[in-house]
Amino acid sequence: MRKWRPLIAVCLGTFMLLLDVTVVIVALPDMASGLAASLTELQWVIDIYALVLAALLLGAGAAADVVGPRRMYVAGTALFALASLGCGLASGPASLIAMRGVQGLGAAAMFATTLSLLAAALGPVLGGVLTQSLEWRWIFFINLPVSVAAVWLTLRAIAPSKRQGGRRVDWAGTAAFALFAGAATYGVVRAGSEGWASSRTGLTFAVAALALAAFVVIERRAAHPLIDLSLFRRPSFVAVMAAGVAYNAAAFGVLPYTSIWLQTVLGMSPVGAGLALLPLAATAFVAAAVSGRLLHDAPHRLVIGGGLLLIGAGTLGQAVLDADSGWAPLTAGVAVAGIGVGLV
Repeated sequence: MRKWRPLIAVCLGTFMLLLDVTVVIVALPDMASGLAASLTELQWVIDIYALVLAALLLGAGAAADVVGPRRMYVAGTALFALASLGCGLASGPASLIAMRGVQGLGAAAMFATTLSLLAAALGPVLGGVLTQSLEWRWIFFINLPVSVAAVWLTLRAIAPSKRQGGRRVDWAGTAAFALFAGAATYGVVRAGSEGWASSRTGLTFAVAALALAAFVVIERRAAHPLIDLSLFRRPSFVAVMAAGVAYNAAAFGVLPYTSIWLQTVLGMSPVGAGLALLPLAATAFVAAAVSGRLLHDAPHRLVIGGGLLLIGAGTLGQAVLDADSGWAPLTAGVAVAGIGVGLV
C-alpha cells in the first residue's frame, strides 16, 4: 500500500482538476436560471477555467522547479479547494467566473507537477447526478473533501524534492503567453455577439498577435525559457500540436451547447443529459485500450489522422439534430467521435 500512496495522492488531484473541465457542462441550464446568467456568461464559466489553466501551465512548471514539486502541488490543491468553495457560494455570474479563474490558477499548479492523466469520463454523469439530486453548487463543493484527502496523502506519502539551483521563473514569458491566450479566447467568445468583422474583435486579435510575437522574442532571449522554440522547426512536432488543437476543438467544443440543447429543447433531466454524452467517453476508453495494444506499431500519422476523420464524421452526424430529433442520433454521433478520440 505504501507504494500506491504517492500515485493515489497525485491521481486524486489530477482527476479532480480534469473533472472540473467537464463537470459543469450538464449544470449550465440550472446555473443560467439560478444566477440569471446569459449565454456569454455561461461560456466564460467554462472558458475561464481552461484559459487560466493553459495560460499559466508553463509558468507553473518553471515555478515548481524553483520551489519544489510537492510544495507547488499542495499549494495548488489548497487554492483549488478554496476556489471551489467560492464557486459553490457564488451569488452571481461575475463572482462565479472570477472563482473559476482562481480554480484554473490552482489547477495549473497541480497539473504542472503531475504526470498521470485520468479520463474525466465521469464529469457529465457526476455533474448530472449532483445537479439533479442536490443542486449545481455541489459540483464545486464535492472538490473540498477530495482536496483534503489529496493534500493529506501528498504530505504523508511524497517526500520533498530538491530544488533546482539557479533556476528562475520566466515571468516575462509567462505574462506574454497569458496575454496571448487571454486575448485570443476573449476575441473568440466575444465574436459571437460583436461579430467577427467588428473593430473590437479585430483589436482583440491584434493584441493576441502582438503578445504572441512578444512571447517568441522573450523566449529566444531567456536564460531559462518556458519552451524550447527549436521544437517548432520539426514538422512532426508542429503536426502533433495542430492535431491536438483540432482534436480538442472538434471533439469537446460543442459539448456545452449539446447539454443545453438536451435539457432545454428535449426536456431531459441533468442525469439523462449526462448519460446521453457518456458514449463519447465509453467508446474512447475502449478504442484507446484496443488501439494501444493492436496498433502500437502502426504509423502514428495514420492512427491520429484516422482518429481525426472519425471525430469529424461523428461531429458532422450531429449537425442534422433539430428540435424534433431525439437523443438516439446524438448518441450515435458522439459514439463515432469517441472512437476517434480513443485513436488520437
